[in-house]
Amino acid sequence: MTAAATVAVETAPAKNTHPLARLAARRVLEGALTLFALSILVFLATSVLPGDAASAVLGKQATGPALKAMRHAMGLDRSLIVQYEHWLFGLLHGDLGYTALGYGTGGHVTVWSQISDKLSNSLALAGTAFVPIVILSQLLGVFSALKAGRWQDQLISVVTLVPAALPEFVLGTVLLSVLFTWLDLLPPVSFVLPGTNPFSAGITLILPVLTLVGVTLGPAVRMLRAGMLDALEADTVAVARLNGLSEWRVVRRYALRNALAPTIQVFALIAQYLVGGLLIVENLFGYPGIGTELVNAVTIHDNLEVQSVTMLLAAFYVAVTIVADLLVMILVPQLRTAASR
Repeated sequence: MTAAATVAVETAPAKNTHPLARLAARRVLEGALTLFALSILVFLATSVLPGDAASAVLGKQATGPALKAMRHAMGLDRSLIVQYEHWLFGLLHGDLGYTALGYGTGGHVTVWSQISDKLSNSLALAGTAFVPIVILSQLLGVFSALKAGRWQDQLISVVTLVPAALPEFVLGTVLLSVLFTWLDLLPPVSFVLPGTNPFSAGITLILPVLTLVGVTLGPAVRMLRAGMLDALEADTVAVARLNGLSEWRVVRRYALRNALAPTIQVFALIAQYLVGGLLIVENLFGYPGIGTELVNAVTIHDNLEVQSVTMLLAAFYVAVTIVADLLVMILVPQLRTAASR
């Protein structure tokens, strides 16, 4: 064998050594390109809106010279290309810039210091809702599949799908009316003191968490139920039953693993929705999260804060999508092989 042939033989398998790593690199590259394109759209969309932060900050004092000076201090008198380059460069280096509120008070309040506590509160709320969604969807989905067509299956469908069919503000208002107005069991406002742990007043999280769980649990249960029904009809499950394995072992070892693969994508969508859906729920219950902060930033035309928060949420969406794709590839080796070709 020649030296060239030896090198070819030794290097050929390397192409297929780490298909998952290559897939991850490809997904990360696609995600980066998506975020770059989105950054252009977000910047242009916020820049063409009527009004600007300088006018909103100065209010009645927005006279000609004062407005010109404020726009210069905020960098709004520069071309859109220069503004975008400055914002994108800072974003890539972790510098989100300064809020319009800081300019209005004569200080320099960074966007990160303004949103960090709110972001932590939102993640705490979303995480608190996500955990019961994952647990309940698996329990109810598996049980519903095992009782397919019976009254238990129909009851689970009604209980989970009726709340999911309602918009967040409708379900939240119904829960507020029942649990606060009628029964006086829970506080109507999810008040969290600045700088404190949102779990220190955990009872105030119950209503927003119930709202988020109610509107998202139904699709997860139905998807896992459908996956379980398909998995239970597989040949491997039939062979396992013929070998005398108990139904629980058959479900846990053979069916649930295959059913989880498509459900992971549903969990990813739910995680993305929970962060995006916080806009409505946080404002409904007065919860001091990133959704409430984003609404306030839009109100005062703080484009820099709106842009930065939007990109942070978009980065979360992309990261969740990448992780979900990789988890599915890990659970289903056939998909990993097909994707690596």
